[in-house]
Amino acid sequence: MSRQVFLYDPPDRFVAGTVGLPGRRTFFLQAIAGTRVTSVALEKTQVAALAERMDELLDEVVRRSGGNAAVPAVTPSEVTDTEPLETPVEEEFRVGTMALAWDGDEERMIVEAQALVELDAESEEDLAEAEERLLQDEENGPPMLRVRLTGAQARAFAKRALEVVNAGRPPCPLCSLPLDPEGHVCPRQNGYRRGA
Repeated sequence: MSRQVFLYDPPDRFVAGTVGLPGRRTFFLQAIAGTRVTSVALEKTQVAALAERMDELLDEVVRRSGGNAAVPAVTPSEVTDTEPLETPVEEEFRVGTMALAWDGDEERMIVEAQALVELDAESEEDLAEAEERLLQDEENGPPMLRVRLTGAQARAFAKRALEVVNAGRPPCPLCSLPLDPEGHVCPRQNGYRRGA
């Protein structure tokens, strides 16, 4: 059976979003083209890392091109997307590995998110080798979401993704851990419960 690749080149929409209440949210990447929708689940930290790295890569493209690349410095208002995820949200897979690249010829950001897989290995070297083989296996590798975005679409994705990440529970002013509605046991208060 050949590898399943969900390709969106280009997507009508590519966003990060959540399902659930703060503190119990599930994060998703969702790509849409016409009536086709692909949703993949991932961790909050993965969403934040993807958005931050995407912005850094876009800034580097602008810098190296001397400002001639088709990449806006900030998100254009006409591509800003504040709509919720398309429902029903049906998870295709949970993301394990992600990759970013810039296609300079076509001026497109390439985002790849591969399914999480468990590998058996005897050592760190064996594990690294097995991971690399799996990533390069275009025929039998894990399912993958591959999206090609314009510079403006990539800026809009990164901006929204960071907003989604930051829209969760407010941080404790003392320890920066997230506050639950009923407060939390703050390590900086020697275990005393701190109210919200």
